[in-house]
Amino acid sequence: MVRRIVTDWLVPFGQPRFRKPHAWAENLRPVSPEGTPASFWDDLHDGIRRAQEDTLQKQNFEDGYWCAELLADTTLESDVIMLLNLLGRGNSPKIRKFAKTILEAQNTDGGWPIYKAGPSEISATVKAYWALKFAGFSPEDPVMERTRKRINALGGIHKVNTYSKFYMALFGLYDWKGVPSIPPEIMLFPNWFYFNLYEMSSWTRSIVVPLAIIWSERPEVSCPDHARLDELFPDSRRYIGLKETVAEKSLFSWTGFFLLWDDMLKGMEGKGPHWVRAWALRLAEDWMLEHLEDSDGLGAIFPGIVNTIIAMKSLGYSDHDPRLKKQIRELEKLELDRGDKIEMEPCHSPVWDTAIAVIALAESGLERTHPALVKSAEWLLQNEIRRPGDWRVKNTQGPVGGWAFEFNNAFYPDIDDTAMVMLALRHVELDSSIAQWREKACLRGLHWLISMQCKNGGWAAFDKDNTKAVLTKIPFADHNAMIDPPTVDITGRVLEFLGYIGYDMSYPVVRAGVNFIKREQEADGSFFGRWCVNYIYGTWQVLRGLKAIGYDMNEPWIQKAADWLESVQLKDGGWGETTETYHDPSKKGQGPATPSQTAWAIMCLIAAGRLDKASTRRGVEHLLKTQREDGTWEETVYTGTGFPKVFYLEYTMYRDMFPLTALGKYESEIRKNHIVPALQ
Repeated sequence: MVRRIVTDWLVPFGQPRFRKPHAWAENLRPVSPEGTPASFWDDLHDGIRRAQEDTLQKQNFEDGYWCAELLADTTLESDVIMLLNLLGRGNSPKIRKFAKTILEAQNTDGGWPIYKAGPSEISATVKAYWALKFAGFSPEDPVMERTRKRINALGGIHKVNTYSKFYMALFGLYDWKGVPSIPPEIMLFPNWFYFNLYEMSSWTRSIVVPLAIIWSERPEVSCPDHARLDELFPDSRRYIGLKETVAEKSLFSWTGFFLLWDDMLKGMEGKGPHWVRAWALRLAEDWMLEHLEDSDGLGAIFPGIVNTIIAMKSLGYSDHDPRLKKQIRELEKLELDRGDKIEMEPCHSPVWDTAIAVIALAESGLERTHPALVKSAEWLLQNEIRRPGDWRVKNTQGPVGGWAFEFNNAFYPDIDDTAMVMLALRHVELDSSIAQWREKACLRGLHWLISMQCKNGGWAAFDKDNTKAVLTKIPFADHNAMIDPPTVDITGRVLEFLGYIGYDMSYPVVRAGVNFIKREQEADGSFFGRWCVNYIYGTWQVLRGLKAIGYDMNEPWIQKAADWLESVQLKDGGWGETTETYHDPSKKGQGPATPSQTAWAIMCLIAAGRLDKASTRRGVEHLLKTQREDGTWEETVYTGTGFPKVFYLEYTMYRDMFPLTALGKYESEIRKNHIVPALQ
């Protein structure tokens, strides 16, 4: 047994919610399944073996991590083309490569979608059109003519989102009067004020603070004549009032209130004491520079990096300034050079990918002492965050700990990654010294997770009680992720970890989490998935978490969730759901089968006690039937979610890791329970 080294003084504050099961640390150690592998299903063994081999080959074994490509829509490539021109690099050979990526994603109707096979979306389409003009495409080109028709059909250039208007205004193509105000004076609001920077979500802060600098400075960037957008405007106006872009116009509404404030702020721009603006601007710059420390760019995400570069140029930073040069390098690290084209990643996902890979390999039967697992555990432990971040503002007493999504993002550890990392670490057999390191890191992570529980019992992604829905009515909140409220998918994952180390319903922290989940259940039994598509994901994560804490899975409300899941199983045995469900929930559970969503459904049914049901067996058969010879699966639609209705993600590891986990879980449960699975 690992020698206990953590003493009572590490228990924070003496608060009851931090009470832990007696054997919580011992439960971090893996428990190898007893017995020999079942032999009744040879193709299952073979499928698992091939998937494991492929996964092991993809590890960066020198360091121990996995980091798969993370893909999104063409707004990223369009923004980079814009940025290169802003930086005076309009002749860069990269522009043609980015343009090729954009062209290949064009819909037949002339527009561009925000997810594969999706409908054309106005902001993505206008950005793509502008990017192609920067790249030298003539307005008379048939490609461009089709795009203009589609832009008009989608409502015209004035319908684009806030950030598109910001970028066009920089080049003098759109009037600042039509751009939502983001004054740097927001930095002056104290943290106790009802509206302050930290009532916005973490990713919004990374986007908005640089934009506030840009709003203040408004640098004049020359737009090449060939890249102007005059032909997209229906008349001589180069903006329309914000009231014309929103559906809710009543003065006696929060939208009306914020629109009134926007008018007032625009009227005050350039007036009043200069020292107030100078003070606010300095605070915004200092905040931005501080948050670049120990981070792969601001927030370690694409929009934060792009906006930081523009903000630095707005403030007069020299092209030779090492801080600016570093941000440009961070952006270049997100490039995927395909030879004749370049794609952009929104960020890197090594911590998340490594945790998923470790769990998949371990739960599918790989030896817990395997060098690949040991090396990855060491890498994960090395990447624990040991400094306070933005979360400390609303969680003043919480202990430092946790993990982020990216290589370096010290200000933004997140609950989902932290729980997933600790779920992975418990699967690996480590020698004494590293096992002690794991225990201390996981104790810090455990305390941090508990301290981040929101008042309603759930857990959010990055912040605690970041729930002021009124802020979603602010004009620049059209990215649909202004706040970071608790979600059932993340809450389910936290419960899963707590359950595996000994927590059950006797602990207040668990009871509060379960009560939150019960309140959030949909009428048909399903659960909304915030961070992946969508109800299949949310339902899986909830039931997996409840199973781990020892909850009675026969309760009607849980079986209702499993009933819903079985009701949407496809004829081919798989499960599928599209991003359209965020717009239209009536389409939940509808879509072509995908390996990741099928795997989530299988694991959900296993958690619900339906291991021996025909629906589960058919799902497993679907995965085995669709597996390729090299052990991988094909997935052509997005199953990851950035901002619902606005930004989606293609996690290229999901299609392989989750099926491997599901197959492994199915095999081990069949073996453990001595069950002969149903054939029909």
